[in-house]
Amino acid sequence: MSTKFKKFGVLLLALVFVFSLAACGNSDEGTEGGGSDDGESSDDKIVIGFSMDTLQEERWQRDRDFFVEKAEALGAEVLVQSANSDDAKQISQAENLISQGVDVLVVVPHSAKAAAAIVEKAHEAGIKVLSYDRLIKEADVDLYVSFDNERVGEMQATAIVEAAPTGNYVLIEGADTDNNAHLFKQGQMNILQPLVDKGDITIVYEQFTEGWDPANALANMENALTVNENNIDAVVAANDGTAGGVIQALEQQGLAGQVPVSGQDAELAGIQRIVEGTQTMTVYKPIKDLAYNSAQLAIDLANGKTIETEKVVNNDFKDVPSILLDPIPVSKDNIDETVIADGFHSEEDVYAE
Repeated sequence: MSTKFKKFGVLLLALVFVFSLAACGNSDEGTEGGGSDDGESSDDKIVIGFSMDTLQEERWQRDRDFFVEKAEALGAEVLVQSANSDDAKQISQAENLISQGVDVLVVVPHSAKAAAAIVEKAHEAGIKVLSYDRLIKEADVDLYVSFDNERVGEMQATAIVEAAPTGNYVLIEGADTDNNAHLFKQGQMNILQPLVDKGDITIVYEQFTEGWDPANALANMENALTVNENNIDAVVAANDGTAGGVIQALEQQGLAGQVPVSGQDAELAGIQRIVEGTQTMTVYKPIKDLAYNSAQLAIDLANGKTIETEKVVNNDFKDVPSILLDPIPVSKDNIDETVIADGFHSEEDVYAE
């Protein structure tokens, strides 16, 4: 009996040893990050976590699709999460992406300050963070890729001043929690403040739009019209969504098309309103360029490459290395040469009756 037990014990130890080796192999798989710099083998595929504020707007759906398209073409995998404009949900989703062992995290923050927690958690796990389009504030962000958003605001205000050089102005801004909204306003005021000082224009109402929600923009514009007894000469709206709410309020008072309104993002609805004459302009930000550049840069970060940039943007923690692309103003005069020529919208959709 003792000999049988000895043989059984040896067999048992051998089996334990084999299973231990297998377990070790499984625990290592997918946890080491990018592996070799060439990223050619399937085991070394870069995995990018893409944490997005929202996918409710046409613009952000395009960002996601272009980003994933480019990243996959470069051999990477993208895990996308959308938080529906909920800070707690975005932080939780980012933690989930981190726990899945992504090699780099790309974040479109809902709240510029709340998202700082995401950066901290990512860095604790040795994961770098690219702040996409919107700057994460008060955090050790590794890279910021966006457009020159102050310039966007200047373009908006310049177009509206050309349409209405004097009179009562309303500012319907974006979400107060979004750093970009403040940059847009700063750019607008670069143009408007000298005219306010001269007495040419008067800003009679200004309000941020919670969550960038067009319904909130509509309510704000209705209030602006009420308190000013419809005596409004121009509206600087921060994007096409808020512009849509503004124009709806103007339509209710028979003023649509009479009061110039700005926008941004070159959404199809905004472009169509420009064609019909109820919206004055939008700002086209070539999203494909932003997404494609960011996908490549995210992979570079995951591979440990140093990103050289010509600009930095201070986020109240440090000067963040930044790449800022050029926006393009769009009016009825150059729709064909911009959004249609780029294939951003088709001629049939833009001029659909």
